[in-house]
Amino acid sequence: MPFKGPIARGTIRASSVLGLRLLVQAGTLLLVTRLLGPRAYGAFAGLSALAVILGTLSTFGLHLVLLGHMSRDPDHREYMLSRALPTTLACGTLLLAVFLAICKMGLREANVPLRVLFALGIAETLLQPLLGLRTSELLAHGQVARSQLLTVLPLALRLTAAAGIMLLAPADPLMSYGYGYLAASVTALIVATIAIPSPWPKPDQWRWPSMAEWREAAGYAALNMTATSPAELDKTLATELLPLADSGVYAAGQRVIGATTLPVIAMMLSALPRLFREGQERPGRTAHLLRWIFAATTAYSLLLSCTLWVCAPAVAWLFGHRYAGIEHMLHWLTLAIPGMTLRMASGGVLMALGKPWMRVAFEVTGLLALFMASVALTARLGTIGMPLALAFSEWTMALIGVLMIMTLAREIASSAT
Repeated sequence: MPFKGPIARGTIRASSVLGLRLLVQAGTLLLVTRLLGPRAYGAFAGLSALAVILGTLSTFGLHLVLLGHMSRDPDHREYMLSRALPTTLACGTLLLAVFLAICKMGLREANVPLRVLFALGIAETLLQPLLGLRTSELLAHGQVARSQLLTVLPLALRLTAAAGIMLLAPADPLMSYGYGYLAASVTALIVATIAIPSPWPKPDQWRWPSMAEWREAAGYAALNMTATSPAELDKTLATELLPLADSGVYAAGQRVIGATTLPVIAMMLSALPRLFREGQERPGRTAHLLRWIFAATTAYSLLLSCTLWVCAPAVAWLFGHRYAGIEHMLHWLTLAIPGMTLRMASGGVLMALGKPWMRVAFEVTGLLALFMASVALTARLGTIGMPLALAFSEWTMALIGVLMIMTLAREIASSAT
């Protein structure tokens, strides 16, 4: 029975932690949307999404190389971290400059103060990637629940910041929340550094990766960016393609469906160490695991879509009258949920089976589909064009990803015979 296996048990444990993450995200979303209003929230969501996308490149994929190497041999920790730390700091600083340039030159309509942009940029291009290195260490040791608790910490601190700002009611809530956003990442990194007993390599041990290591990491850097971008790029596009108030309604609805996919993330996190170890060597066990993953993902996504459709009026009530139209938006967004979950599962499998460029290929195709569909559909249909473009993009990626995995599984099975 699959539910008695270690991956099922790991999924349940990770889901319990991710359930906490879901509650924290939901609370933060409700507080921040009410605090800022749809117009300011639309601008904040679009720019923070851009910062998150750029921040995925800060480690240049070395956090995933760290995960893979430590999953096979924990003694590789010191060596990999001594390369990952200077790379993250250098790339993160460069990406911070890129983020500020894009915001000031390309997204001027959002009209967000420079100090808020600095706060978002530093948090996402420097501090969160450093925290991600700690998370990868825990994942490599199979400590999925602990790794997820670490990712929940900055979210919980942002919730605390949003609650405090709402109580204090400052004249500029966006500026105040920007500072709170940065403070949450600083605090989380300090706690992670103190709480995990293994210290990071000292600066005199830092080295640049070799050319072979750069090449190994490049695929993971690309896949890390393309894996994150489908969940974030649409909000940045909405900031440009829709009136800011409408983009705020869309971003709030998209955050709702994104949060509800956390059990799929938990399942993939639990399966990754085993897929890394056995994916190529034990094709029979791998094929059984893949069937279980995709069956569970499909069943969950269909149940989730139906549930969210029914519960949309209650969700709209939680957001309040300023987010009028979010119920209608959620109904359209449910079309994207099955494609979204299958895309997540496919991407995780391809990464673990050592095919990062295959994952990059199907996700880049989906991002191009998102860009073209969002421009075309919002011009023709207005606000409803964004959820339709998202659904088109997610289903495109899901179908391509599943076909790739079916082909790869046949190749692995034939090579083993």
